[in-house]
Amino acid sequence: MTDSPKVQSRSADGITAPLRHATFRRIWLASLVSNIGSLIQGVGAAWAMTQMTSSADKVALVQTALLLPVMLISMPAGAIADMYDRRIVALVSLGIALAGAAGLTVAACFGLATPNVLLVLCFVVGSGMALMGPAWQSSVSEQVPLEAQLPAAVALNGISYNIARSVGPAIGGVVVASAGAVAAFALNTLLYLPLMLALFRWKRVSVPSRLPPERLSRAMVSGVRYISNSPSIKVVLLRTLVTGVGGGAITALMPLVVRDVLHGDAQTYGIMLGAFGLGAVVGALNIAEIRKRMSGEAAIRACALSMGAAMAAVALSRQPVLTAAALVLAGAVWMMTWAVFNIGVQLSAPRWVTGRSLAAYQAASSGGIAVGSWGWGHLTDAAGVETALLASAALMLASPLIGRWLPMPRVGARGEEAQLLADPEVRLALTGRSGPLVVEIEYRIAQENARAFHNVMQDVQLSRQRNGAYGWSIARDIADPELWTERYHFPTWFDYLRWRNRSTQSERALEQRAIHFHIGPAPVRVRRMLERPFGSIRWKDDTPERARAEMRREMTSAAKTHSRPLRPTR
Repeated sequence: MTDSPKVQSRSADGITAPLRHATFRRIWLASLVSNIGSLIQGVGAAWAMTQMTSSADKVALVQTALLLPVMLISMPAGAIADMYDRRIVALVSLGIALAGAAGLTVAACFGLATPNVLLVLCFVVGSGMALMGPAWQSSVSEQVPLEAQLPAAVALNGISYNIARSVGPAIGGVVVASAGAVAAFALNTLLYLPLMLALFRWKRVSVPSRLPPERLSRAMVSGVRYISNSPSIKVVLLRTLVTGVGGGAITALMPLVVRDVLHGDAQTYGIMLGAFGLGAVVGALNIAEIRKRMSGEAAIRACALSMGAAMAAVALSRQPVLTAAALVLAGAVWMMTWAVFNIGVQLSAPRWVTGRSLAAYQAASSGGIAVGSWGWGHLTDAAGVETALLASAALMLASPLIGRWLPMPRVGARGEEAQLLADPEVRLALTGRSGPLVVEIEYRIAQENARAFHNVMQDVQLSRQRNGAYGWSIARDIADPELWTERYHFPTWFDYLRWRNRSTQSERALEQRAIHFHIGPAPVRVRRMLERPFGSIRWKDDTPERARAEMRREMTSAAKTHSRPLRPTR
């Protein structure tokens, strides 16, 4: 079923607007059910660990086992999401998580669930969800055709998880209290099935690339290169990591707060997590208003201060009602914080690298929480749960100071992809693997504009490098000071062709700013040269023909030509 043009033309305003699209609505509802199952399992695993061991370290490691895979495999997962059909990737990922959940059920049913077995199987479940995360999040823009609705769709996905958080732990507490952890594990296994069915029914329409996909290793390198040359994304990732380390204690130590501070049972634990989830829903519903009234830096600062105060209240409270009230506030600001980070990354990255950018974000957030949980667990063993929570609260209260040196970047709409360029004309027989390729561009710049031109070229450098170039340099002729030469490299001919069509409209505009400094009578001169180290030259007469045949085979094996028109090269 596809959405009608009338539906697509409706106003993008409102948090519920993405739910008008049938595909998004089905997947969203199914993910809500799956999230409830995951949280029921989380309650069962955490409480089962408290029954098997008195070590706070082991209890906190349950959250670490579920989240650590995100940090370990996020970049391969992001590359896979960008390279292959995201629907298929999500289905395979859910299959892995389903296998882990089924293993937990069997182990608990037959009395084989030791602390180490529990952690290993939680790691398997976490690995499946880590592989699914980038594919699922980066496919939101495919399920919601209106770009203006993307922030609302991101917020709705957060609401889905936190609606589940508001009821899932409470349900989990009842299930564990009445039927034991094995029932929680079995119920989670069954609740993966609706999401798998919804993804199976999704008739995803993808525009095939006219070039073969990158190899996994090179795709990962491309993602790392893009992020390392994107100052705005690097700032968001660092702030995400710090927030994860500082705030992860609130959920990692919650079983111990219930057991040792409130002296409650599994049902009390579920209610406390439900309060946290209820607050998160309230926070998600107000994200649009927060983004309208506050800058990203102001929002993160306010959320960090509120989170620190709430965590201190949880540490000092001995009354379940007061603890629950503090958790509602903590859940609201926690959700707002992650939504601001997530939207910032999604709207900063072009489509070709969205999966890898979101993977880096997930690695920073989940890695920070996982490492923080391990550290707060150790501190709890040494000094007690109240001291650990107060230390975490102090770190959250101090975290806004980072904004003095690394303020949150201003984020607008996602950079729109520029029109495709035609392949340059060549007279040398090339294959897709021919390389390395060197590009040189000559500019003639008036001497009084030299400094301004050089400043623009620093931004051009980041643009070239994040889209795939390496070895960038700019040089000035000492005998002819008006002559400047820009030089950069690509591993292969196909890498160069991919790079040519990864630029956004803003990056193309930046390139035009540099060209406008050119004062020569002729356009800027572009040279594309194949580096041929000694010994690599083909000597046989029939080699060029074989090279042309190989090139045709590679292009034929790739997807059909992109549907958008190609612009002629300058």
